[in-house]
Amino acid sequence: MTEDRRPTALEILRIPEYRIFITARFFYVMALRMVTTIIGWRIYEITHNPLAIGLIGLSEFLPAFSLALYAGHVIDKSDKRALLLRTTTCYLLCVAGLLVLSFGPIIRNLQSHWIQWLIYIIIFCTGIIRAFAGPALNAIIAQIVPKEKLPGAVTINTSAFLFASVTGHATAGFLIAHTTYLFAFSIVGLYAVIAWFCFFSISPKQIMVTGEQKTWESIKEGLRFVINTKEVLGALALDLFAVLFGGAVALIPVYARDILRVGPIGFGWLNAADDIGSIIMISSLTIWPLRRRQGLTLMYAVFGFGVCIIVFGLSKLYVLSFFALLCSGMLDGISVVIRGTIVQLKTPDPMRGRVSSVNSMFINSSNELGQFESGVMAKLLKVVPSVVFGGCMTIAVVFATWFKAPSLRKMEY
Repeated sequence: MTEDRRPTALEILRIPEYRIFITARFFYVMALRMVTTIIGWRIYEITHNPLAIGLIGLSEFLPAFSLALYAGHVIDKSDKRALLLRTTTCYLLCVAGLLVLSFGPIIRNLQSHWIQWLIYIIIFCTGIIRAFAGPALNAIIAQIVPKEKLPGAVTINTSAFLFASVTGHATAGFLIAHTTYLFAFSIVGLYAVIAWFCFFSISPKQIMVTGEQKTWESIKEGLRFVINTKEVLGALALDLFAVLFGGAVALIPVYARDILRVGPIGFGWLNAADDIGSIIMISSLTIWPLRRRQGLTLMYAVFGFGVCIIVFGLSKLYVLSFFALLCSGMLDGISVVIRGTIVQLKTPDPMRGRVSSVNSMFINSSNELGQFESGVMAKLLKVVPSVVFGGCMTIAVVFATWFKAPSLRKMEY
């Protein structure tokens, strides 16, 4: 009797279009992460107000969340490769706007509060772009990789995302310390151009949904699928609240400048610590995949994530803070792999855009909403109590899910 053999990462990377896709995703995500890091530092440098950092998240959350369901309908009725080309072009225009706001004459002649609000407007536009680009990036994978290779493709896709996040955060911190905002945003633009050319190299993709189904009926169909597929709904809901309440990463600029006093390079590494931990864990899961009790593992991982956030909130030592974020990233990596695999395996091809959009509402938008929540709570409770509160709430959500959703903790795939 032989054991079921799963494709290795090497076998999946032999697919030429998947290699091109992973390269495009790497540079695209690196550009996104660099913008997040640079803008967070710049806004806090202008305002010295943690609530102003929270408003960055709100600016991106509002359009990304509001348009997510409609975006899913559009994605399913579009050539996903063409859609990615259009969204990347629009993102390049936003980067051009940030470049303009970094020119010396603009900085000298425009009052700082105008620069601040113009940045919010540009970030609002990137939120619109992300509503379409994020789900399209996930939905196109199944049109590049055979279904039997999807679990491995999801793991590599997540690894590429996290490597890009680490590189983007760390590079941004280095550029803030040693160059100008103008040069930093020029590098972001270069990465976005590379991503655009990679997407262009992918062949056009078949439109999976044809016919004249009304927009609202299409949206309701996607929502019904998620609500009725309990494994998908449970995993997404648990991760939503964990990210929402555990969004301490949004306050890293405050910790770096005012509590740990480590400067921009230390700030960049703190930003990257979470992603480094996720890379370590996901690389391990590539070699030793989870075979059973994935739902129970998910609950334990989110519980541990909450504990790490509490430790980070209380820490006054840079090494301990970095280690706490590193561990939180390792536990988050487990959650990401479990959730991503469930969504890919459970979703029919004609509904991938809509389900990916619901996933983005639960997960990606909750990052921005969590950033806003962190900023508000920091204003109300002060910085350290707000982070500790977020970690405690994450643990409370795990306990609530344990008793309210027993099917999730028994889930296996």
